[in-house]
Amino acid sequence: MPNDSRTAQAAEVLVAVFGVRPVTLGARTAGPADGNPGEKRATDQGLQILLWRRAKDPDAGRWALPGGLLLPDEDVDSSARRQLAEKVDLTQVAHLEQTGVFSAPHRVPGVRTIATGFLGLVPLDADPAIPDDTAWHPVDTLPPMAFDHSDIAARAHLRLRGKLSYTNIGFALAPAAFTIATLRRIYATALGHDVDPTNLQRILSRRGMLAPTGTTASPGPAGGRPAALYKFAVTDLRVTDPFAAFRPPDAR
Repeated sequence: MPNDSRTAQAAEVLVAVFGVRPVTLGARTAGPADGNPGEKRATDQGLQILLWRRAKDPDAGRWALPGGLLLPDEDVDSSARRQLAEKVDLTQVAHLEQTGVFSAPHRVPGVRTIATGFLGLVPLDADPAIPDDTAWHPVDTLPPMAFDHSDIAARAHLRLRGKLSYTNIGFALAPAAFTIATLRRIYATALGHDVDPTNLQRILSRRGMLAPTGTTASPGPAGGRPAALYKFAVTDLRVTDPFAAFRPPDAR
């Protein structure tokens, strides 16, 4: 039977990988830091997404989400992990979940291609080596992206922000051991607004998601009492409080 372009189609997977990463010196942001509006220091952290630059048309030179075509002998989950390893040398993904199917008829040129979007998370203490054509980008200053990849990234970002309130998904962004102050900064960075540390600890602790390590952090330059270190007792996704919500301070 001859190929009919009206019925031919392909499937691909695309992964929006986020991590709380150091912000490059001079990176522009939406808020003030150190009295200089819109600028952050190299030692600050921000929520960033991993993108790679396309080398071929269509959309050559634009930044894209890692991923590619689904092979005949794999499901979408195994394809996502394979392509992260092959395309951007990323194997340290602490959490991976589907965020939706993107099936607009003309989302890419040529054969109709249906994409399954994923959310991937990398912990703070991971420092994966990435190829030269791949880079971390602050989510609030994304470059022009290929095709509909900005929509897929936005869906994943929204999923992450929602799940930070009612699940323990923070385990996939946090280091192996952390102080409550560090965990608060991770949540605040990912959410885009401040979080009350007492409320954060209460929500995660009452369902047994946090556990003390029995050790303390090294004293800071100012000295003082060393802070207790905690870890996530559960490192697979669980609902902590279906009615919890970490809202911006001015929304309460």
